[in-house]
Amino acid sequence: MSKNKQRAISPRYRAQALIERRNRKMARSAHAYVRGNTGQFYAWLAGPDAPQLPSGPAIWICGDCHVGNMGPVADDQGHVQIQIRDFDQATISNPAYDLIRLALSLAMAARGSDLPGITTAKMLEAMLDGYENAFPEVDEPEPAMPGAIKLVMKRALRRGWKALARERIHDIEPTLPLGAEFWPLTVKEDKAIDALFRDEQLRELATQLRHRKSTGEVKVLDAAYWRKGCSSLGRLRYAVLLDVDGDMVEGDDLCLIDIKEAAASVAPRADGVRLPRDHAQRVVAAARQLSPALGNRMLAMRLLDKPVFVRELLPQDLKIDIVKLSRKQATKAAAFLAHVLGRAHSRQMDAATRQRWRNELQRNHMRTLDAPSWLWRAVTGLLSMHERDYLDHCRLYVGGSA
Repeated sequence: MSKNKQRAISPRYRAQALIERRNRKMARSAHAYVRGNTGQFYAWLAGPDAPQLPSGPAIWICGDCHVGNMGPVADDQGHVQIQIRDFDQATISNPAYDLIRLALSLAMAARGSDLPGITTAKMLEAMLDGYENAFPEVDEPEPAMPGAIKLVMKRALRRGWKALARERIHDIEPTLPLGAEFWPLTVKEDKAIDALFRDEQLRELATQLRHRKSTGEVKVLDAAYWRKGCSSLGRLRYAVLLDVDGDMVEGDDLCLIDIKEAAASVAPRADGVRLPRDHAQRVVAAARQLSPALGNRMLAMRLLDKPVFVRELLPQDLKIDIVKLSRKQATKAAAFLAHVLGRAHSRQMDAATRQRWRNELQRNHMRTLDAPSWLWRAVTGLLSMHERDYLDHCRLYVGGSA
């Protein structure tokens, strides 16, 4: 049962506040606007100005593979890898969509870093090189981890529970501080979360990590509504603090659990494929294919009659937040992150499918500064559309109409 006794914010007021937060976050930068507009991204790609995409195999894709949705992730054995870390928009579709989403994100980062257009052209070429080199049949060496990403990785490897507690809950005491980030629950939400953690599956999830030897005693210490994210704002989102076995020694027996509502993906699925009807099951299935380190730590559940997915947040789970790029870093980051994406895609394909997909990509991939026509046209068209619409959003936000 939640320790927070403050009066809950009404659902109506909460919805209005979340819309205001989303509009404010999207007005901060063109990059933030792109990240919050996945629907607009796919609408343009389905329109008359979009190029014809290469015909890729029907596999699980992230659906929203921007830079911020990649980063260090720990598995249930404590190993840390750079992987995809968000699957809200995941579906079975053409992997070209993930390539374009990542390329757009990197191009926005380059523009925000005031890099010349030639650097963007080099980045897209480096992206496809890194992506294609992720396939096992290729003898090319893996791209080196660039300095900006290496720093995030080193930070992840050094982090423990206290770092996570200070970052997420601002203390190591077993309570969630109510305020701008955490809001009090309604009585209905409080009871539903308490009941949820009586489920045996969730007890196992809370005890499987860090080789805990548990008697099965799992207690909800505190819970709060979590005002987090951008494109997902307005859906159910909760932070739950658990105690396993009642020790709480140096935080070893504390768990910080993330519960998030799963909604329909806006990414187009491939023709003729079947997906789980339950959106939480879809998210977990995609995670286990694309990022096993994270997917094996997730469960699909029901809360307040809505599909939610549940995972424990580990100190090593961080996102890559590239604010400024140098020319040298730009191409290295593009190659490395595309290689991570390529590994996530290629592990789902057999040898023949991998070969066909690489051949399809290489038909338009000349080893010059010319980016392949489909990727270049997609990125430049999306950049133009998003920058125009971003300025419109800012004008409406200033005028109070956003």
